[in-house]
Amino acid sequence: MAESVLVAVISGGVTLLGVLLSNGRRQAVAETRLETLVEEVRELGGFAQRLPVVEEQIKGIHRRIGDLEKRTEGIR
Repeated sequence: MAESVLVAVISGGVTLLGVLLSNGRRQAVAETRLETLVEEVRELGGFAQRLPVVEEQIKGIHRRIGDLEKRTEGIR
C-alpha cells in the first residue's frame, strides 16, 4: 500500500510539474501575440487619425483640378 501511495504522489508531482511548465510556455506565447496585436492596433489608430486629413487634401486637389479644367476649356 505504501508503494502505491508513493507512486501516486510521484506521478501527481510529475504531472503537476508538466502542467505548470506547459502553462508557462503558453502564457509567454500569448503575451507575445498580445504585444504584437497591440502594436498593430496602434499603427491602425494612426491611420484612422490621418485618413480624414488625406480626404480633405484630396477634396482640395479635386477642386484645383476642376478650376484648371475650367481655365483650359477655352484654350482647346
